[in-house]
Amino acid sequence: MTIELDVGRAPAPMSQRAASALLRFSAASWFLVSVLGQWAFVAFILSFYGPPTATGDFAAWDKNKFLTHGYIAGDTAGNLAFAAHVMLAAIITFGGTLQLIPQIRASAIGFHRWNGRLFILTAFVISLTGLFMNATRGDTGLFAHAPITLNAVLIMFCAAQTLGYVLAGDIDTHRRWAMRTFMVVNGVWFLRVGMMGWMMTKIGVFGGPKEFDANFYAFWAYGSYLVPLVVLELYFLAQDRGGALAKTAMALMLFIAAAMTAAGIVGATLMIYWPLLMAA
Repeated sequence: MTIELDVGRAPAPMSQRAASALLRFSAASWFLVSVLGQWAFVAFILSFYGPPTATGDFAAWDKNKFLTHGYIAGDTAGNLAFAAHVMLAAIITFGGTLQLIPQIRASAIGFHRWNGRLFILTAFVISLTGLFMNATRGDTGLFAHAPITLNAVLIMFCAAQTLGYVLAGDIDTHRRWAMRTFMVVNGVWFLRVGMMGWMMTKIGVFGGPKEFDANFYAFWAYGSYLVPLVVLELYFLAQDRGGALAKTAMALMLFIAAAMTAAGIVGATLMIYWPLLMAA
């Protein structure tokens, strides 16, 4: 146990300390919800894509009707790129959650370092395979390619910063860039969870139509990684410079985000993962 003494500085007002504790609790709540949802996503990937990928039955991918460009007959390079992309998605999603658990960093630093190396390597490989598929298959037009391209570039940039700062020994900055990398690398997961959360809120709360919301998708194609990144930066700002009111407001935002994330996880599980697994 480490005890830090802050000599010469008056203790923070109780309201400030309480707001800081509330902010930490709200962040932990969102992270816990997200971890459970991401592990469910990993279980789906391994269960649905694992067997056909391992046996070479790539055509079975197309049982997922939500998948716009999975198996393409005759496109060996593209199919192999997709196989690598989707299997690495399971590795980086599961491994990324472990990197952000402070108890693992504290008690198993060797694992944290090797898992971090794997995470960074996978981030680059999954981005490059995504860019390859984006360039060689799929829809044409700037809008169709721009969201994926921007996401891949952000992943590689944030991953490079994460690696650079740990090599420089600046662990605090390294951790913040690792959290940014976590947000952008999970863009595909946020895309599904965000769409399902929006649909469930629109239908359940506002009684909106059950049809696919193309307008929200046009926004969320970028928002799936930019919005979490903005929320994270606001969290850093509140944590570093915010007063009690700012920290309380940020905590409230994170509680709402946790609730929306939970709704999206339930929606994705019930409307995407489970039906596909039952039909496989």
